[in-house]
Amino acid sequence: MSYSTDLGEEERMQSTDSNDPKTAPLEDEEGDASAVAAVEQPAWREEMEQLRGERDQMLDRLARLQAEFDNYRKREGRERAEYRDYALANTIEQFLPVLDNFRLALRSQGTAEQLRSGVDLIVRQMEEIVRSLGVQPVPTVDTQFDPRLHEAIEMVGRDDVPDHQIIEEVRGGYTLRDRLLRPAMVRVATNPKQKSA
Repeated sequence: MSYSTDLGEEERMQSTDSNDPKTAPLEDEEGDASAVAAVEQPAWREEMEQLRGERDQMLDRLARLQAEFDNYRKREGRERAEYRDYALANTIEQFLPVLDNFRLALRSQGTAEQLRSGVDLIVRQMEEIVRSLGVQPVPTVDTQFDPRLHEAIEMVGRDDVPDHQIIEEVRGGYTLRDRLLRPAMVRVATNPKQKSA
């Protein structure tokens, strides 16, 4: 009797276990999981393929943008070089008559005074060309020394001029619009009487 009772309890346990979702056999869960996976897998793969396609499109677009930027940079460099060459050619063209006049002066058989007057005309011609290009001389003699525009090569003690006034230009300085091309080399007065006052 005890044997049959044991069998009855075992059957009863199996029947209650199979109905309880917490104690359901693993085979049923695996079967259900594989069925769900089989249904979800194509959607997942489609989404993956779509993302790969978008990635490839983005990489292709990036490569095209890089190529376009490289082409733009090269084109812009060429255009800048062409513009620089054009501007340089324009400037050189204006100086060629000055060079011609210097050659004529060197071949001249005139006196020293005639040669001097010819060179003076060439210098004026050169100054006019430089002025037409926007280059201006830095003011020097009888102005106050400015370290941004002038380079002092000597301080000369003088009582008849104000302290730090420029008394002589040794080499001219030039500006192009607001930019200093070259500072003027000058001699500057130092007045001890004004320093003590």
